[in-house]
Order: sequence, then structure tokens, then C-alpha cells
Amino acid sequence: FSFFLQERLRYMLLLLLLLRGTDSFYVPGVAPINFHRNDPVEIKAVKLTSSRTQLPYEYYSLPFCRPTKITYKAENLGEVLRGDRIVNTPFQVSMNVEKKCEVLCNFSNKPATLTVEQSKLVAERIREDYYVHLIADNLPVATRLEFYSNREEEEKKKEKDVQFEHGYRLGFMDGNKFYLHNHLSFILYYHREDVEENQEPTYRVVRFEVVPQSIKLEDLKADEKSTCTLPEATGSAPQEIDPSKENQLLFTYSVHWEESDIKWASRWDTYLTMSDVQIHWFSIINSVVVVFFLSGILSMIIIRTLRKDIANYNKEDDIEDTMEESGWKLVHGDVFRPPQYPMILSSLLGSGIQLFCMILIVIFVAMLGMLSPSSRGALMTTACFLFMFMGVFGGFFAGRLYRTLKGHRWKKGAFCTATLYPGVVFGICFVLNCFIWGKHSSGAVPFPTMVALLCMWFGISLPLVYLGYYFGFRKQPYDNPVRTNQIPRQIPEQRWYMNKFVGILMAGILPFGAMFIELFFIFSAIWENQFYYLFGFLFLVFIILVVSCSQISIVMVYFQLCAEDYRWWWRTFLVSGGSAFYVLIYAIFYFVNKLDIVEFIPSLLYFGYTALMVLSFWLLTGTIGFYAAYMFVRKIYAAVKID
Repeated sequence: FSFFLQERLRYMLLLLLLLRGTDSFYVPGVAPINFHRNDPVEIKAVKLTSSRTQLPYEYYSLPFCRPTKITYKAENLGEVLRGDRIVNTPFQVSMNVEKKCEVLCNFSNKPATLTVEQSKLVAERIREDYYVHLIADNLPVATRLEFYSNREEEEKKKEKDVQFEHGYRLGFMDGNKFYLHNHLSFILYYHREDVEENQEPTYRVVRFEVVPQSIKLEDLKADEKSTCTLPEATGSAPQEIDPSKENQLLFTYSVHWEESDIKWASRWDTYLTMSDVQIHWFSIINSVVVVFFLSGILSMIIIRTLRKDIANYNKEDDIEDTMEESGWKLVHGDVFRPPQYPMILSSLLGSGIQLFCMILIVIFVAMLGMLSPSSRGALMTTACFLFMFMGVFGGFFAGRLYRTLKGHRWKKGAFCTATLYPGVVFGICFVLNCFIWGKHSSGAVPFPTMVALLCMWFGISLPLVYLGYYFGFRKQPYDNPVRTNQIPRQIPEQRWYMNKFVGILMAGILPFGAMFIELFFIFSAIWENQFYYLFGFLFLVFIILVVSCSQISIVMVYFQLCAEDYRWWWRTFLVSGGSAFYVLIYAIFYFVNKLDIVEFIPSLLYFGYTALMVLSFWLLTGTIGFYAAYMFVRKIYAAVKID
């Protein structure tokens, strides 16, 4: 056993080293753009976001200064679903050209006037803690946060810890007063590229920071040429927005360029090192060791017990006639009896196979670095298309299982597989989308996009599921090693711990324990606008999840058959997805402790999308557990001699 464990640990460490290598590498989403001095560097706006409301808005939903012509970037499916609406802005920024202070709106030194309605809206967005997201050369803007860590007093004076938060705060509150950040100090970092002697130097943008400030109209001295003078830092008052009246203010900005040693290929590292990776490493290694250790012990116990059982059952002694049989061999005539609702079971398992293939490919491709954060929306677009195309595999497995379970109506079964899970997802998303539409948020999926998704569903996914189902149903059914009796056997009264809900609680702990740290990072990425890039870790966690779900499922089905209960089909599917119940509990804990959501619609969105995540996770883990248990049951009954 110790040798077996050493081998596993050695393999695991090798895998960790491999993943460490893939973790920091990515293929950039676009080719680098080279700038010469004075070349325009376009600043675009993406959206406004808040972790308090979970409702993104487009940039010009607020009364910011507009350019003469507003042009929106053509977006991919993932960007539309994320609520990104990338649009041009009137900021005039040129490569390596400093600007002290410039007035933004077209009418030179005349202040902009916000109406009462606009002032109310701005004050409301400040109260809801909204952030503004801009991009320059596809790099998102970040606000630098400097703070002292808990070091020794002497070291404190020397060194500050620097973290970056995405975007910049729209404004801030002091008591019941609202203040708008109306002056933006852009700090752009460039890397000078190596060129030949007689060529003009070329530059690449490698970082984009902003220092937002709130400066009162009277303190900003603007002239006819649209330039302005910033006040001394100590003597300026902030720009208040009074929601009960009209407000006059100037929108201004300054640009500062700095040279940097960061190469273009590493420019995203600033944004991706926002969380403490060391804690991540320790937690992952801890999960890996615990899960592999437990799964090793479980495997050894099951294998030893089974060998003993099979040896006993296959012994041809005279004593056997006098001894009463007990255990899993007794139910051999009923163990492969088809369950109730075989069509629904095979449909759900088909959707589970679809999800499994999609998630496996997406995580693997992302781990290789092909879905980096610089390719906006690429992850979601890839996931949507892959789910559609994986319908052929889902249909094949569902069709073959349906035939094994003595099903005959394959066309109805194929339609059920293609519409049951996607229909639930579409229904929940449509209802949530109606609420988002009511709030005029950019997070609402536009009607043409919804029609396009429906066309993909019925034009790509449905025919592929039918195709897979047809071939799966025509294929030879799974070969069950024992015949089923005509009369079902009576099931003895079960102990309390064989209850379904107790089984779900017991079976869910191990898989959930392996992945709950990763779950925290994923939830932060979804609900708090963080970047998630640790796909190397995620791939490892996915492997651990598959291993632990399979082994727990085998243990649970073994105990069930030993208790002479042969109704394992549905039960294994439900119990194997037990970790989804813990994901739901964790989501409620995260909502209460980590998020500051108080309104009805944001809460509805959170729990609506969480319900979809939990349902998908249940289908995924239930499918993994079901197929592991089915293989196990066929193996053990093939190993014993049945009279």
C-alpha cells in the first residue's frame, strides 16, 4: 500500500510541475501593435459594473462627454453575454506625449451642466458603488492600491504592497453627500522595442493605470484652448453632485507616460497577480494529497473486500448448501432490471456527457493559454459552441443507454435529450433577462442574439443530438453479464443511513472538499469582476473531481447492493451529484458573507444563475458517478459464477 501511495504522490508532483509551467503562459489574443511617437492611442470604454447590483451598464448610460461620432465595436457572442459594449471616447491620447490638464468636452472652458434627472442617476450609481472600465490598446485600466503589510516596523518604512483593482470608482460618498471623479490622471507605461539604428523608435503599451480625482469646478482653471490648471493637492475641494438640483462641472484628464522593462508578452501579469497565489498553491496541494490518500485507501478496501466476496461466492464447498447466501450476489437477478422513467434518465445522462466533454475541452484549451483574458468573451463563446457540437456525443451515449434499458421510442428520447436540460437553462435565462431588460442594463441579451442562440440550439445542437442518438440506438446495447428474473425480488427494510438524502450528504463531502478553494476564486471572478486565469489549477482540480466522484459512487453502490437494494440506477445518479448540494450551501454562504447585495433583482440574478450552476454541476458529477458505478456493477457480476 505504501508503494502504491508513493507512486501516486510522485505522479501528482510531476503533474503539478507540469501545470506550474502552463499556468503563467498564454498565447496573446491579438498581435502586438507598434506605435511611433505622436501616434494616437485610442481609449475605449467597456462598461460600468458593480458587485452590489450585478447589473452592468454601458458607458454612455451616464452623462459623460461624448465624441462627435459614437462607434460601437463589433462584438463576439461572449462579449454580448457578459454585457460588454465597447465604444469610443473623446480622450485624445498620443504615444509618449504628456498632457498636464485638458478639458474633455468640446465646448472648451464652458462647464458641462447635469440636469436634475442626470444628477439623480449619477448619485444613484455612486451610491451603488459602480466602477468604470476603460481600455487602451486592449489593456484594461486599473487603479493602484498601496498599503503596508503586517511586516516589522523597520521594513514598513521601506516597502509597500501594491495591488490593482479593475477600473476606477465612479465617485465616493462622504456622509450623505455624493462626489464624482471628474478628473482622470492616466499613467501609461510603454516598452521601447529594439530597432535598427537609422529607424524611428517603436513603442508598445504595457500598462494602463488611472488616478481618479474629484476637483470642484471653481478650483479647475480652464482657458479658451481647452487646457486647464490643476490646484494644489492640499487646497482643492471635491466636486459634489447634488441630486436635487442641476450641477455644473468640468470633465478633465491628464496623460503621463513612463518607460517600463515589462515586455509586451508579460503585460497582463499585473492584472493576473491580484490574489495571493501562494495560498492557492498550498490549498491545491493539500486537496490533492488528501483526495489521493483517501481514494487510495478506499480503492484498497473495496478491492480487498471484493476479492474476498468473489472468492467466497465462487467456492464450491458442501457447506455452501447449508449456509444462507447474503450480500450483493443475492440480487443478481434484479440488478440490471430497467428503472422507472428510463427516457428521462438517459436524457439527463446525455446532457451530462455533453457538459463533461465541453468542460474538459474548454479547461484544457484554456490551460494551454488559448483563451487568455486579452481575448474578450472567447471563453464564453467557445463554451457555447462546444456545447452545441458535443450534442453528437451526448446523443450517442443517451441512445445506447436507452436501448440497454429496453426503451423503444428513440425519436422521442432524442428530442427529450436535446431539449430537457437546454430548455430549463433557456427558460431560467429568459426570465432573468426580462428583469435585466426592465433595468435597461447592458447585461440584457439583445433580442437578435437570443434568436441567434435559438437558431444554434435548433439548427446545430438538435440535429447533432438526433444523429448521435440514431447511431447510439442502433449500436449493440451494453452487455449485461447476468439475466434479469421475471418476478422482482422483495427489498428488505433498509437502515437509516441508506436513506437517499443521507447518501447525498455523505457522497458530496469528498468531491466538494477537493474543489471548494477553487470555487472561491471562480465565484470572485464571476461576481466581483476579477480575472480568472488559473486554468492549470482548474484542470488538476477537474481530474481530482472525476477520480473522487467515481470512487465515492462505487463505494455507495457497493453498500447499496450489499443491503440487497437493487434500485441503484436513479439513486447512483442522484447521490453522485451530492457535491452540488454543498455548492449550493457554499453559494448561500458566499452571498451572505462576501457580497453586499441588498436589492431584489440583484439577489434574484445571483440565485437564478447559481441555480443553473448547481443544476449543471449536479448533471456533470452525477453522470461521472453513474458511468463509474455502471462499469463497476458489470465488472463484479461478470466475475462471479451464477448458477
